[in-house]
Amino acid sequence: MYTVLIVEDDPMVAMINEQFVSRHKDFKVIEKCADGASALQYLEENKVDLVIMDVYMPIMDGFETLRQIRKKQIEVDVIMVTAANEAESLKQGLHLGVVDYLVKPFTFERFKIALDKFLAQAEALKDLEKVNQKNIDFLIDNTRKTVDDLHPKGIQEKTMRMILDHLRENTNKWLTGDEIAEKVGLTGVTVRRYMTHLTETGLVMGDMNYETGGRPCMLYKISK
Repeated sequence: MYTVLIVEDDPMVAMINEQFVSRHKDFKVIEKCADGASALQYLEENKVDLVIMDVYMPIMDGFETLRQIRKKQIEVDVIMVTAANEAESLKQGLHLGVVDYLVKPFTFERFKIALDKFLAQAEALKDLEKVNQKNIDFLIDNTRKTVDDLHPKGIQEKTMRMILDHLRENTNKWLTGDEIAEKVGLTGVTVRRYMTHLTETGLVMGDMNYETGGRPCMLYKISK
């Protein structure tokens, strides 16, 4: 289990981030801070594996906090979160060695990808005594993967997001694969492939309907 510190001055966003973390079985939130200064103090006194940190905060912003973390040689990885999408902010984050960079508003599935990036690197390094080219290539390639690369073969982020958006619009309704396919403009075969993936990840609930009067069919609803 990896420990997480959330650094966010907006209580609602901090709560959402904590809920997202709690949905991943390999992570747990151990503390939340509302500004960079208090986060830095906490990190100097406590061991943390991962920081999920906002950029714009009072007292000390995310980039200055990250610079201080690196200066003090505190061993912790960081995922930056911001409402800004300026190229300069992205450059700063990459230069300071962030695991990932999330732009608000983001979905749980994109948030999970950021956690999985950290997890892949941490697990690869955990029992590594000596590095070789294969180890290095794996670690570097993982940081350069696109969102689509991190999904199973045949699953694309844009299509998955479109299906999830439709399910969210019908939060309290169970839908068949054919109903989803008709509304989003995909084939039934394609939708079934995505629904299998989404139910496996827990983003969607599936239930077999035996009351059709004929062949049973699967029903789907967004997870809450």
